[in-house]
Amino acid sequence: MQRPRFEVPEALVMEILSKLPVKSLTRFNCVCKYWCSFFQTPHFISKHYHNNVKSNNLNLVLQRHDHGTASMPYFSQISVEKDENFLGKQNIRFPFFKNQLPYVYGARHGLFCLNDCLTDKAAIWNPSTREFKILPPSSAQRPTYLGHTYACVYFNHGAFVFDSKADDYKFIRFVTLSFVNTEYENAFAENMSQVELYSLKCDSWKEISSPNYTPCGLNWGDNYLDGICYWETTMGYYPDEKEMILSFDMANEKFSVSPISKFFESYPEHYIQVLVFNKSLGVFAYPVEGIDKSFNLWVMNEGISTQQFSIESIPGVFNVLGFWKNGEMWLGINTYMEHHQHYISIFAYVENLVPINGIQEHEDHIIR
Repeated sequence: MQRPRFEVPEALVMEILSKLPVKSLTRFNCVCKYWCSFFQTPHFISKHYHNNVKSNNLNLVLQRHDHGTASMPYFSQISVEKDENFLGKQNIRFPFFKNQLPYVYGARHGLFCLNDCLTDKAAIWNPSTREFKILPPSSAQRPTYLGHTYACVYFNHGAFVFDSKADDYKFIRFVTLSFVNTEYENAFAENMSQVELYSLKCDSWKEISSPNYTPCGLNWGDNYLDGICYWETTMGYYPDEKEMILSFDMANEKFSVSPISKFFESYPEHYIQVLVFNKSLGVFAYPVEGIDKSFNLWVMNEGISTQQFSIESIPGVFNVLGFWKNGEMWLGINTYMEHHQHYISIFAYVENLVPINGIQEHEDHIIR
């Protein structure tokens, strides 16, 4: 007796598939041409991503550069399975950046923007689909200073964002040009700044008006909220300088500056970092000096600052490496191995199928 054939409704099939990891979907591309095409539609990509966000399915990448070795900086994909205790699954190196440690911006919708601080090399990377896009060189004209060309250039601050109004991924970065004037007996350096904005949709750069302030410090956390990028900056000169918040509105491409709440005057000799925490703008403070660090986080809503938490000094802890689920933090601990605190970072991301018009990982760019 022949068994009756049951067909599963297509909508139900797609609902099930949208909850699977990218690795499984990649395998299914070879099973059905229709599925392969459907996985690339904006509807399925959006549904798959939002299912991961709703389920809080986070993945981890650790970036590090070991001192005392000849190896290049590398990333490690970290297992998030409960029984594997955050074991490293795979090391990833980026020959594209040679021996430089690229600064990481993101993850924005599961995408990372990697930027070399000493050159204009930059790329967007989707670790889930293994797609890698090299950004074109900047087209901005570099200025001169008293007839001299710049001696060196730094790309040391920025933000990688998704502009929902333009439906576009964008990368804004600050360029510092250093001019060395040797006409005087005591040579000195003069700095000038430029700001560049890259659009993935247009695959091009443009220069935008530079503000009178430049970001300072390091941004290891997310610094983009509701269409606005945030950085710490300073006003005045030492010892009277004051910390401020520099912001950039992605919609009108305008900069503005606002003061940090006065309570931070009680944190002298502290590093101040502006970041987004639980969908609110926050300010993070920890001491400049000392081995064992204490940490304080304040969040700001409608002009009111509230202390989110205060962590007293923990022996061996030297820095916060990143955030995890439910506001948990990753802390860097001094060990017998020599690691510089700025050379270890952890980034959490959600898998995404979004295409970036790049190429599949090639050994000239990425080695797993």
